[in-house]
Formats: sequence, structure tokens, C-alpha cells
Amino acid sequence: MASIQSVVTFEKPLKHLSLNDWNLRISQLSSNSETKRFDAFNLRQTSRNLRNESTVESFWSTYYNNERFADRVAELDRWHQTMVECYKRIQKEIKMLQDEKEMTEKCLESQITPLIVVSECISQRDVRLPPELTYDSVDEELQTELCIVESNKRLLRDQCQAAWNKLNELIEVRFKLNIDIEDKREAHDIDSEQMALNKECSSITYKVDPLRVPRNACTYNGWLENCKELKLLSDKELKESYAVRESLFVAREKAKNLLHAQQEKTEHTIRRRIFETQRQRNELQWQKNKTQDELEKVAREIGDLHETLRVKDNALKLTETRLENRTNRSGMELVLDSVYDGLCDEVVQLREIRKVLKERILNAKGMHNYLEIQLAKIDQDLQNKEHSLATDVKGLDMRMRLKQNSWNTSDRAIEFSNVENQISRN
Repeated sequence: MASIQSVVTFEKPLKHLSLNDWNLRISQLSSNSETKRFDAFNLRQTSRNLRNESTVESFWSTYYNNERFADRVAELDRWHQTMVECYKRIQKEIKMLQDEKEMTEKCLESQITPLIVVSECISQRDVRLPPELTYDSVDEELQTELCIVESNKRLLRDQCQAAWNKLNELIEVRFKLNIDIEDKREAHDIDSEQMALNKECSSITYKVDPLRVPRNACTYNGWLENCKELKLLSDKELKESYAVRESLFVAREKAKNLLHAQQEKTEHTIRRRIFETQRQRNELQWQKNKTQDELEKVAREIGDLHETLRVKDNALKLTETRLENRTNRSGMELVLDSVYDGLCDEVVQLREIRKVLKERILNAKGMHNYLEIQLAKIDQDLQNKEHSLATDVKGLDMRMRLKQNSWNTSDRAIEFSNVENQISRN
């Protein structure tokens, strides 16, 4: 059989499939293709759904986050405006409190002049001479005024210290507000920039661990509580600062009113004391004039008494001579007649008169000496009164520094002269 074939055929040395296997293979390939196409269709559908859902979710997530950014920026802006307003109020309050404190310090410094004047007045009144060196109402009022000045100094010093402490607290709050305002401005700028970003921006990149919690981060409630506490702290400090300013004003006015009232009372007491001293001086001057007149009259009376005594001496000599000469009569002519009786009575009378005159002269001389001593005392007391009056007037002149619109020295001298004239007329 083989010898009659004309073509030689060769087969690959591979396994040949049967027709059934070939058909089965084709059937399996078709089935697998359909399955893969169905799977690919499902993949495309799920991918499309995923793309749509992710796009929608991404859109709304971005939208909601942008809204949150907008709300956050608006909230930051509101709190920023609130803190700026608090800062301005704190700044204004600091300026007003500083002004009040400066005025109070000036008022405290102004207490130096009354203190010096009162001390000088007390020292000036100590210059009075011992008979006039008394503890009178002027001394009491000056001591009271000195106590008021010291009390005003303590009050104003304490108020200045309280104002200084409150200023430090306000400055500290202002510092906190300034930091918070800068932080909020920076956060506002950052959030505004982030809100303006989109997926097309060239500045967006992947970041390393963006979900980490930043160091020193706080919760929203903590942030909100801090803002509220800072606002409450500002309001509290403003309220307390207003109270301090009120107390400063009240302290200044109280110090001024108390000191002014006491100064008026003291000056009234000094003027009344000057009036009383002038009245006593005028009384002493009147007593001096009357004493001098009486002294001159007593001196003249002493001269008249001496002259009368001289006359009486001559009269006594005459009477005694007559009596003595009549003893020379002789015999029965040496009679005790009426002439003798009359001469004897005259001698007794003249001797009694001489005795009375001598006693009267001694009394008159004693009175003259007493009047001279009294006049010397009146002169000394007048000098003391003049010195005391000059001292009080000088003390009143010292107090003119306490008043700006005070009556001048000439007006005061005119008034004093008028008072003196009124006293003289009385």
C-alpha cells in the first residue's frame, strides 16, 4: 500500500485534538468571552457609579467644607470685631484711667503746699511771747487741718496705688487682647486663603501625615470658651476700672472739699482771733491812756499834797511859835485864856492834818508807783499783743498761697483797720 502513494505527508509531533474537543474548545472560548464581557460591563458600570458617586461626594464635601470655612471665617470675623472693640475700649479706659491717675497725683502733690503752709503757721504761732503763747481755737483748727492734709495724702496715695494696680491689669488684658486679635487675624487670613483654594490650583500638593493633630491644638469648645472668658475678663476689668476712676474722682473731690472747708474754718478762726486780739489791744491801749492820765493826775496830786503839807508846816510853826512866845508872859498874865485854848486846838488840828497829809502822800506815792508798774505791765502786754497780732497776721498772709483768687493784702489791711475803728468807737 505504501509503495503506491505518490505524496509524502508529515504531521507535527503534537497531540491532535478530536473534532469534539475542538468544538468544545470553541464553545468554552465563546462562553469565557461572554463571561469576561459581562464582567467588563459590570466593571464599567460599577466604575461609572463609583466615578459619579465619588464626584458627587467630593463636590458636596468640598461644598460643605467651603461652607464650614465661610462660617468659620465669619465667626472669626465676628470674634475679631468683638475683640477689636474690647481692645479699643480697654485702650480708651487705660487713657482715661491714666488721666484720672495723673490728676490724682497732681492733687496729691498739691497737698504739699497746704502741709508746708500749715506747718509754717504752727511754727509762726510758736514765735508768740509766753503770755500770749496759749492753746486757743486757732491751734486746734491748725492741728485739725494738719490731720486732714495727712489723711488726704494717705487717701490719695492709696487711690493712686489702686489705680496703678488696675492699670497694670488693664495693660495685661490689652496684651492678651492684642495677641488674640493677631491670632484671629492670622487664622482669618489662613482660612480665607484655604477657602479660596480649589483642585485646579497649582499650589496644592500631597502632604506628609495631614491627619495628624497639631501640637498645642485645642478643641472648638475650648477655643470658644477662651474667647468668652477673654470677653468677660475685658468687661470685668472695664467695670472695675470705671469704679476705680469713680473712686479717684470722689477721693479728689472729697480731699478738696474737706481741705477747703477746714481752710475756710481755720482762716475764719484766725481772723476771729485777730479780731479778739485787736479788741484786747484796743482795750489795753484805752487802759494805758487812762492809766497815764491817772498817773499824771496822781503826780499832780502828790505835788499839791506836798504844797499843802508845806503850808500846814508853816501854819503849825506859826501856832507853836505863838504858844511858845506867850509863855514869856509874867505874873498873872500867864493865863490859860481862850487864845491859849484856840492855839492849842489849832496845834492839835494842824498836827492831825499833817499826819493825814503825810499818810495821804505816802498812799499817793504808793499809788503812783503801782500805776507806773501797771503801766509797764500794760505796755509789755501791748507789745505782746502787737507781736501776737503781727504773728497771726503774718500767718494769715502765709495762707494766701492756698488760694488763687484771694483778697489782697491791702483789702485785708483796710478791713482790719475798719474793724479797729469800729472797736475804738465802741
